[in-house]
Amino acid sequence: MSRRFVVTLAMMAAAACVAQKTRPVTVQVLAINDLHGNLEPPTGSSGKVNATPAGGTEYLATHLKQAEKRNPNSILVGAGDMMGASPLLSALFKDEPTVEALNAMHLSVTSIGNHELDHGPDELKRRLKDAKYQYLAANVVRKDTGATLFPSTAVRIVGGVKIGLIGEILEDSPSVIAGQSIRNLRFLEESHVANEAAARLERQGVHAIVLLIHQGGMQYVEKSIDTDPNGCVGFKGEIADIAEKLSPAIKVVLSAHTHQFYNCEIAGHTVTSAGSYGRLFTRINLTINRRTDRIIALTAKNEIVTRDVPKDPTQTAILAKYEPREKAMADKVEGSITATITHRGDETGSRESALGDVVADAQLAATQAPDQGGAVIAFMNSGGLRADLVQPEGAQGPSPVSFGDLYAVQPFGNHLTVATMTGKTIRLLLEQQFHVDGSANVLQVSDGFSYKYRLHAEQSQHVLPGSIMLRGRPIADGDVLRIEASDFLMGGGDGLTAFRDAKDKLLGPADIDALVEYFHKHSPVAPGAQNRIVRMD
Repeated sequence: MSRRFVVTLAMMAAAACVAQKTRPVTVQVLAINDLHGNLEPPTGSSGKVNATPAGGTEYLATHLKQAEKRNPNSILVGAGDMMGASPLLSALFKDEPTVEALNAMHLSVTSIGNHELDHGPDELKRRLKDAKYQYLAANVVRKDTGATLFPSTAVRIVGGVKIGLIGEILEDSPSVIAGQSIRNLRFLEESHVANEAAARLERQGVHAIVLLIHQGGMQYVEKSIDTDPNGCVGFKGEIADIAEKLSPAIKVVLSAHTHQFYNCEIAGHTVTSAGSYGRLFTRINLTINRRTDRIIALTAKNEIVTRDVPKDPTQTAILAKYEPREKAMADKVEGSITATITHRGDETGSRESALGDVVADAQLAATQAPDQGGAVIAFMNSGGLRADLVQPEGAQGPSPVSFGDLYAVQPFGNHLTVATMTGKTIRLLLEQQFHVDGSANVLQVSDGFSYKYRLHAEQSQHVLPGSIMLRGRPIADGDVLRIEASDFLMGGGDGLTAFRDAKDKLLGPADIDALVEYFHKHSPVAPGAQNRIVRMD
């Protein structure tokens, strides 16, 4: 071999090496959010994307592995609520099964979500002792030290390029977390903190930046039309306002919290969410310049976690490890239902739900005796109802309901609380359900209490005068009544601060215990009539 030929080969190899180093690389960012410990396939409406059965970590893990085979330059990230408000299979073991499942899926980084803080930061860190993934919380600060609860950012090298990740939670977290769990924490405005974090990353030479944020929005489409997992129809929500204020350095926003799926372009940012319960995952392809580590192109797609793929054996083994111990408790029959009882109200109607009626009645039954507080009205927050009670197709006669079924409805472990409110404060409470942006967070109420409202009305003018009734009689501003609500609501949860003005509070049983006792005494239980709250427009 001549010397000239050897030199030529060396030059060609060097040129190829340079070309390889300068050729753009495509990094695949896979994202999930709001898993809530749903390792087993969720049931009812929570287990579908439109009409397609979806979810279950055995299937999710397989879909993720198939995606990773298409591009080995991949990273799995999350946008919060990976655990908390979990089904019994995970909650019974303090979410250890979920940590194992996420470890096995090689989750790398996730933002914190509000439900991870249900039991406070110290308990969360205890539950994460075996986690191999990292939590981020750029806008959660300890009051005593000023330090962030978890790191603000993380940098991962994927495919030879640096990916910067920022993690945040909704600033309004105190409205959705029990006060005693977060008394030493402050929650800062999201966009300002994210922009500062992005600037720090850029000073470190990290220019491909992704925001993981536990805040979201939703599409608004006709109820008769399936919602496109990759649509952005009539999009509204807090995340849209946040995105408008974000630095151009943040190209991708992986959002969460509302349990909705969407794929939007907002003010130059790609903003996505993969629904909830592991029914979808988001696939982001970032084309990155190797020399500058900057994103030069990107695509985003939400993909359904269908159940027509092989089950992942590692996830199957995790389920098999915990299911026998959970089964004895979960399978205990506590009562029966006459038909499926759904937890979602009609968004175009009063927003009262059939299951909301039942749960509110159960909570009133547990607290109405004089020695239990003497409640005459019970209020239940709609967001605290997490699953339907499903009657199997073709069932004849009443269908059994197990402890596991009831636990799935109310997995938070809140306690019923009885307190005294005036009629005036109750009227203020009902008005606080309606927000200036036209949205509403309607409480579920017990039998005997009723009122009428207009959704489209001036602030503080939604509830029709004279329509607030108890057992057919109007409630006057000066009336003094004993009412029941969870300790979460009594602390002003969901922004319903009128509860804080209630007096003479008496803590009662756990909500799940009240629901179980109600099914013992009233089975077979029928769906609520949904006739207590009337929308007039």
